[in-house]
Amino acid sequence: MAEQPDTIANTAQFEYWNATAGDKWTENQKVSDRLLSTLAERLFQHAAIQPGEMVMDIGCGTGATALFAARAVGPDGGVLGIDLSHAMLGLARTRAEAGGEAANLVLEIADAQSHAFAQGTFDLLQSRFGVMFFDDPTAAFANLLGALRPGGRLCFVCWGPLAKNPWFKIPRDAAVKFLGPPKAAPPHAPGPLAFSDTDYVDRILSAAGFAEIQINTEASELVPPSTVADAATGALSRGPAARMIGVHKPPPETVAAIRAEIERGLSPYYVTDNPRVPAYLHFVLARRPE
Repeated sequence: MAEQPDTIANTAQFEYWNATAGDKWTENQKVSDRLLSTLAERLFQHAAIQPGEMVMDIGCGTGATALFAARAVGPDGGVLGIDLSHAMLGLARTRAEAGGEAANLVLEIADAQSHAFAQGTFDLLQSRFGVMFFDDPTAAFANLLGALRPGGRLCFVCWGPLAKNPWFKIPRDAAVKFLGPPKAAPPHAPGPLAFSDTDYVDRILSAAGFAEIQINTEASELVPPSTVADAATGALSRGPAARMIGVHKPPPETVAAIRAEIERGLSPYYVTDNPRVPAYLHFVLARRPE
């Protein structure tokens, strides 16, 4: 595992993303970027990046949104992409060098909760599903607030409730059917659905010092792999079913049964040559007070 910098506060997440999780996401970069392409476009509409701006991309992963931001700000602007995964940032650097975005894009291992960011530097903090994993969300957002210039804005997208997101619910239900329910986690524990409760998100941002908080809940669509078999393969590699299988380590026949159940659950979305899976998302906007 990669050596952990002293500035990392969230040890559990650093270890998770630098064990196998980061490698899996890196290997599946193209699939993931395609899956999230529709909602990423909507995120950029909300963010409204302007030429010459300074942008921080939080949890930038393999780089899709950071690369977009680097192109949007142009040569007079700059982008800082931060993440905990060495593997994912390595791929992001490779993509930036290949695509010509490296000149105004810096990529760093950094914990948003504890990193000493230059104060009052950024016009925009943006994130595509990168802010739901903080150990202490209020502390993390307070730290990020300091990096914004007065009047600077925050824009991120996070998942809505499990019940309205079949991409998560179907694999989870399949795993629960054969493995039983997972150990109950504390409310709002770090994870993909930690910010599904909009009142909770509003409280965190208010406590961190943000103003003009707007939470826009929108229906969207995911662009899944072209076959339901490929979608099931992905669900067994990443996400709630994969995590439960990792904990229980069931025999191959049980994994096969879970896979078949996932395929059955997702098959209604594969009735055309261009499958789409509905998603329910929160687009969150806020500002640092002037």
